[in-house]
Amino acid sequence: MRILLGAALSLALSGTAFAGMKASFEWGPTGKCFDSKSPPFKVSSVPAGTTKLSFLMKDLDAPDFYHGGSKVDYSGQADIPYGSFRYKGPCPPNKHRYMFTVRALDANGKELGIATAAKLFPQ
Repeated sequence: MRILLGAALSLALSGTAFAGMKASFEWGPTGKCFDSKSPPFKVSSVPAGTTKLSFLMKDLDAPDFYHGGSKVDYSGQADIPYGSFRYKGPCPPNKHRYMFTVRALDANGKELGIATAAKLFPQ
């Protein structure tokens, strides 16, 4: 019983400890049709111990089209500048909704936190 209670408490604490991670982005200088340079991001409340941020973009209006993403080194910076990672940028026939998932990873690749941010393209 104590082990089960301890495990439940540990899970509850770990679930709330990183719930505040946030990410946002602006398309900025992103060019239409497969600009391979990532848009500029802002991140906050990134969990302690994070050494990399993993970015993955999904087209919510064409979910089968793979845009990919990449990882960047993280050392506490709030701004992730334009072109920090490569991916297959947006090239919709009309406005599409795009969502980035940002994962905070420790040195062993363990996920410490997660955030999402979405925007229309073109704006």
